[in-house]
Amino acid sequence: MSRPAVLVTGGANRIGAAIVRRFAEAGWHVVIHYGSSEEDADALADTLPSADTIQCDLANSGSAVQMIEELAEGLVDWRCLVNCASVFEKDDIDDANPTVFERAMHINALTPVRIAQAFLAKAKSEQSRRVIQVTDQKLANPNPDFVSYTMSKHALDASIAMLSIAHRDSDDRIYGLAPGAILASHDQSEDEAETSHRMNLLERRTGADEVAEAALFLATGPLASGETLYVDSGQHLLDQKRDVIYLARGEDGAQAGG
Repeated sequence: MSRPAVLVTGGANRIGAAIVRRFAEAGWHVVIHYGSSEEDADALADTLPSADTIQCDLANSGSAVQMIEELAEGLVDWRCLVNCASVFEKDDIDDANPTVFERAMHINALTPVRIAQAFLAKAKSEQSRRVIQVTDQKLANPNPDFVSYTMSKHALDASIAMLSIAHRDSDDRIYGLAPGAILASHDQSEDEAETSHRMNLLERRTGADEVAEAALFLATGPLASGETLYVDSGQHLLDQKRDVIYLARGEDGAQAGG
């Protein structure tokens, strides 16, 4: 295979699918990971010049590591891993749900770290290999909503520096990619999303295509290892008292400037 390869977890839908399409447009062979969205993954792969799909339940980190090891045996130029899959379930700082917390920490933090470790140990490429951990602008602009999700993304963020330090004597690079509010999520309608996703410094809606473009830049560009790119039209520079889902509904006050 003459194309460089990338694995995108959660690549069948939403931001993951946008990342898949952008890499494919740039000439990469794309491996689309999915959990339960087999039809969506297959349909997306059918539209691309070079793509495979692979199923794995990321709640089982051992199975995820096995997935990486099996892919590494067959991909001759595996240059990039994009950990995009995550769960986003409701709980808050006054009522953290242990079940939600354990699931978020496992899928959003532990498994991406173990996948990255396996990739860096097994993937073969003569070029610099890149790990991109998709986090969230909530790293810099936290609020009390979705506490388990937010804590899991902070945990994932911590792994970026640690992996970068561990691999600083190599050409490998580990990055963070922190989107803001991009697509309708949780119980939002599209009209609500149109309002809430403009709650940023530029008062514009950031596109999934912009996140995908940033991912491709991280996979090919010269940025130093350990850095995080925020793609959020400046949302992370604000001090928002609640998640924008609720701010757009007028719940618990208005957005505050940071």
